[in-house]
Amino acid sequence: MKKLELCGFSLGSAYIEHGLVLAPMAGATDYAFREVCRAHGASLVVSEMVSAKALCYEQRCKKKNAEELSRTAPLAAVRKEELPMAVQLFGSDPTFMAEAAALLESGEYFGCKSTAKPTAIDINMGCPVLKVVSNGEGSALMKDIHLAARIVRAISDRVKLPVTVKIRAGWDKNSINAPELAKALEDSGAAMICVHGRTREQFYEPGADLGVIADVKRAVKIPVVGNGDVCSASDAQRMYEITGCDGIAIGRGALGNPWIFEEIIAATEGKEYKRPPIGERLKVALAQTERMCTEKGEYVAVREARKHVSWYISGIRGAAEARNRINSVESIEEIRKIAEEISAFSED
Repeated sequence: MKKLELCGFSLGSAYIEHGLVLAPMAGATDYAFREVCRAHGASLVVSEMVSAKALCYEQRCKKKNAEELSRTAPLAAVRKEELPMAVQLFGSDPTFMAEAAALLESGEYFGCKSTAKPTAIDINMGCPVLKVVSNGEGSALMKDIHLAARIVRAISDRVKLPVTVKIRAGWDKNSINAPELAKALEDSGAAMICVHGRTREQFYEPGADLGVIADVKRAVKIPVVGNGDVCSASDAQRMYEITGCDGIAIGRGALGNPWIFEEIIAATEGKEYKRPPIGERLKVALAQTERMCTEKGEYVAVREARKHVSWYISGIRGAAEARNRINSVESIEEIRKIAEEISAFSED
């Protein structure tokens, strides 16, 4: 494979080296996983989705134990060691979206767990999940370019932080409007556009349309980040060659494989890369689980970690049987035991 020429891009005062972004994924890109991906080469990480309306409503709560009840503010926490990091908001009301963005920029809001301001405010216009789009949020905003632009304008007028937007190719195959939408968002103040090359109708079925990402790149002057089906350095090479993108966002391709960022960086240097053996990979999986336990408590963390550990062992001999055991573990000690057994007896 020839040398990959991803150079990166500027986002406000931050420089996103190689343009490698950990794409936001609800239920996956928590602090522990972001920390792992940063350690292995992700140059920009993005939070899980944060409801703008929920964040604003939490500020109005007058119950004595309100901070204990806070569920949204912790999702928006930014630590200094995570920078550059964007916090992703979702919603469809420009007023609530702007208010939530201002809260995040100030770092002075009820339930705030941040030790730093986010590098950018990211707007979700790509989530395909029914409970999100049924409220006119996520990828449903692609059906109303005027409203989408109003949201970006409201936030851009309210905060000094860069505003970035995650979009899809369109709502369905009959409404591929990503280039038109991207231009409207740029005109409204967006500093970067990330394009997932599928429509909402497609969800995550195989076959991202890289051509539409190329069309967006030609339509705007701000940085464009391509997203979809990047699971290796060769996939990143193909994405770059077809789209001319300024960066690449990796979501599902990083699950259980945070080394994908190192692999792509090696490709930019013209070097071969070999992923660590399963024993080393499971050490990272355990460290991630331990961090989750520290952040969320063992009961919640172990149940959330089941899927992560299962992703880490994907493709090894005996993975199906091990996954069945992992899906019923109740403690981190059980995870450690299974990891030790796999490390001792499994091969890649």
